[in-house]
Parts: sequence; structure tokens; C-alpha cells
Amino acid sequence: MTGFASRVVAWQRAHGRADLPWQTRDPYRVWLSEIMLQQTQVTTVLRYYERFVAAFPDVRSLADAPLDRVLEHWSGLGYYRRAHHLHGAAKAIVAQHDGVFPRDPAALAALPGIGRSTAAAIAAFAFGVNGAILDGNVKRVLARHRGIDGFPGEPKVERRLWGIAEALKPDRDIERYTQGMMDLGATVCTRANPQCGACPVRDDCVALRDGRVGELPSPRPRKPVPQRAVRLLVIEHAGELLLERRPDTGIWSGLWSFPELPLDEDVDTALRARFGAEAFTRERLAPLTHAFTHFTLRMHPERVSVARFARSVNAPGGVWLSPFDARRAALPAPIRRLIASLDAPVQRALV
Repeated sequence: MTGFASRVVAWQRAHGRADLPWQTRDPYRVWLSEIMLQQTQVTTVLRYYERFVAAFPDVRSLADAPLDRVLEHWSGLGYYRRAHHLHGAAKAIVAQHDGVFPRDPAALAALPGIGRSTAAAIAAFAFGVNGAILDGNVKRVLARHRGIDGFPGEPKVERRLWGIAEALKPDRDIERYTQGMMDLGATVCTRANPQCGACPVRDDCVALRDGRVGELPSPRPRKPVPQRAVRLLVIEHAGELLLERRPDTGIWSGLWSFPELPLDEDVDTALRARFGAEAFTRERLAPLTHAFTHFTLRMHPERVSVARFARSVNAPGGVWLSPFDARRAALPAPIRRLIASLDAPVQRALV
């Protein structure tokens, strides 16, 4: 075992996290946690993990479940493409591996939503298979410890970090070492306010030696964040709300949301032509802003109370639900909050 690895293992044994619900040899629970933890903090995942496992206790129950039910239990975790991949991978494990998780990291990485690092983590925790991981936390630890310049997401920088990760991994205790690297990045070598005095590998950390802890790893090159805007139609009739299923690709794929219009489209005309609304009132609600990875979405909701329709509204992909039932559906978090606010005293401008 390298000196670096032995220090990480000893530190994890004494100070690392040992009470997380997915710290088990069950590959299903390990895999589920690794997917949930992609781009999501432990404190957030803890609120969803046990509920998800209770609904889908094993890979076969997840594979057999309708996608809409899976999305319903994922709602609020964000990055919904992960839920689609999770469902697809469960089906592949049942169909191609008879419901048994493969031990080989390469076979795991061939499943939807599982990359090289995630596959290595699953194989290490579930089967004790020796392999290196390189998630965001580990990239930060290694970039600081070895003084690696450049944004870790750049291919040449990432290749260098992978080489370091492979060289430092131990021949034994791979489960504890892997957990230790995750814990170190999450609790000690944090992006802001790192606790260098508590770090087990501080004695030979290049960034600490050179006073560059705050500089490394190099941030993502700044680019203007695109702004998008859309109008949401919160259509109400007879105490129910009209929701539409989002397309299978794009943001919030497969989830339920309110009908959308471009900001420059006339609302009255759209309500009559698209929905057959004949008598209605409109109220403009406070705008909502939601940041995605590559752009920011500004939503302008309008509450439309329809007293009469010229025709039945049974558009494909649409459903009428009470506000109570709507909040239980597979909704994006901003839409769930919007529905919850409808009965709250908010400032509204009559149109």
C-alpha cells in the first residue's frame, strides 16, 4: 500500500463516515446511491434514498415499475436524466444479466448512466474489486495534493488525474480507501473553507506547501450563461389543474408540468385555439427562476381560471388533477413549489 493510500485508509477508519444507509455489500443499494450522489450532496440524497428503496426494494421491482412511478419518487432530486438511466439500467440488468449485477467494472460501465468512476465505486463497495475512482471530490483532492493546474473537466487534465488515481490506489482495503477518498473530499478537502489541519495527506500536499489551496483545482472557464424565458399557463377548471407530460428528451424529460407558450405568443388566442377555452380570467403570478447546468430558465406563470370550454379538453399527454393529486405527481421541483403557492397570499397583477 502506498504511503498516500495507507494514510487515507487509517484516517477513514478513525474519522470517516460509517453510518450511511447505502454502506452495504448489496450492489443494488450501492448502485442506487452512486447514481443519486452524482451532482447531489449526501444531505439531499438522504431525504430520498430510503423512500426510494422502500418503493423499489430490488432491481427487478425497479425494472418492472412504470417510468412515471420512478420519476414520481425521484421528483425533487433534479438531473432527471439520471432517473431515466436508472430505469433503463435496471431493465438491462434483468434482461441481460438475469437480475444479477455484473462484478466487472467494464460490464457495469456499459449500463446506462454508469461511467468509469461510478462503475469502479460500485465494484469496489459491492464486490471488493480493485479500481480507481475519479468523481468531483476526488479530482479536487488529487489536484491539490499534486498541484495540478487546469480545469479537471478538460480532457488532458482529466487524463492526468486518472493516471494519478490509478497510481495511488492500494492493492488491498480498496473499499475503505475508496470511501476515504470520497469522505476526504466531501468533509475535509472541500471547495470552500477546506480543513487542511485535519487532512491526513497534508504533509506532502503541493497546494498547501505553495499556498495555492484556494486556487486549485482551477475553476471552469467562465462563459456567459444563456438565459431562456417561457410562459407557463396554470389552467384551472372545476377545482382541477391541467398538466402536460414533458417530452422524452430535453429538460424535465417525462415529468409533468404546466403548458408552455413563448413569451411573444398571444395568450388569449392560444387559450381559445389550443385549449378551447371560451370564458376565462387571467392573473399574472410572480416569475420563477431555475438554474440548469448550461442555462437559466425564467418562467412567467399566468393563472387562468376557465369557466367554460367550447370543447372537451383531452389533449394527448394532458391530465386534469386536483392540486392535492398534482403535488403527488412526478413534477419538477419549481412546478411543485408553484402549485403549493397557489393557495398562499401572493401578489398578483390582474391582466
